[in-house]
Amino acid sequence: MEVTWIYHERQQAQLCGQHALNNLLQIQSFAPQELAEIALQLDQMELNFMSQSNSNGVRSKDYLNRLAEGSGNVDESGNFSIEVLRSALQTKYNLTLANTLQEAVKGVEITNFDGFICNKSSHWFAIRKINGRFWNLNSLAERPEQISHFRLAAEIGALRASGYSVFCVVEIGGLPKDCCISEENQNDLKVRGMVDCWWKEEDLIKGTGIKGYSSPWNNVGTGMRLDGKKTTNPPNSSSMVQPESASQFNVEGLTEDEMIAMAMALSTEKQSLASDGEDALILNLTPEPASGPGVVRIQFRIIPDGKKIERRFLNNDLVSSLEVFVRQQSNSTGKLVMKAGFPPREISHLYEKTISDAKLSGEQIQCRFSLT
Repeated sequence: MEVTWIYHERQQAQLCGQHALNNLLQIQSFAPQELAEIALQLDQMELNFMSQSNSNGVRSKDYLNRLAEGSGNVDESGNFSIEVLRSALQTKYNLTLANTLQEAVKGVEITNFDGFICNKSSHWFAIRKINGRFWNLNSLAERPEQISHFRLAAEIGALRASGYSVFCVVEIGGLPKDCCISEENQNDLKVRGMVDCWWKEEDLIKGTGIKGYSSPWNNVGTGMRLDGKKTTNPPNSSSMVQPESASQFNVEGLTEDEMIAMAMALSTEKQSLASDGEDALILNLTPEPASGPGVVRIQFRIIPDGKKIERRFLNNDLVSSLEVFVRQQSNSTGKLVMKAGFPPREISHLYEKTISDAKLSGEQIQCRFSLT
């Protein structure tokens, strides 16, 4: 006999955007690293548009302010913007998120939509129709909660009245199918997501003996931030964390000419320092080796250039050689910050170690130039 299972990720850190997407799709489809990459791409598109639409290009006031603000699509605790979620669904599943207040969907009966994404104060959660029933899949809740067809419109209205933005899934590609498998094949759930996240529909409806494939997660609402720090704050109390550059490079109150003069002065100063540093490190950069034993591949994403570059290194090359390579490949100057791993962390303290000892083999390294 086939059983319907409901997938419900519980809150980890402040990654509710990721949980909302996976709960909506009923599959562990998106990882934080994948959404962070989409956020970086959107940031780069915004910067490119601003530089091209202003006569002063990268020296314009708007561009400098936007650059100083850091990412507008993800913060260091893992909050993603609606544009990241939209892009993820569009690219991977050909699904569109439309605000339920938009004219195009305003007159459509609410129960005709199979899924919703709701947001307020940096907290995201999903509502989805599964096996003909609607379920609230809020990652802060202990378990999925059923919503009747009759109550759905009232629930959506109450959410909007309390300040939530509610987005409906316009099915072009269609949501993935419900998970219906036989009792004998319960191990197949591992293919679609974490085993701790599955609940039997019949148990949820009965409200007795509720138990998923295994025990629910512990320590709800705690975990690692994207910047590597611990957090116990609930997602709906978080705020966008300003990057270090926002406080170090303050252009508030300056005229456009003053900002340009400051940027040029800092650029000249940092370029001189960077050249000195590169001369000191250049001996550590070996010619690119051929593939073989003792050879590793590393991918670089250079911001704001937008470049993606892959290069081979010897595993006993020093980490400092990575900076030399990036500077040779980029037209940007100034302080170079390189981050690797997840959560992404700076690797400047590893410069005297080998790539092997620093465990950077196969990593994707984010490289950002700043004026400070």
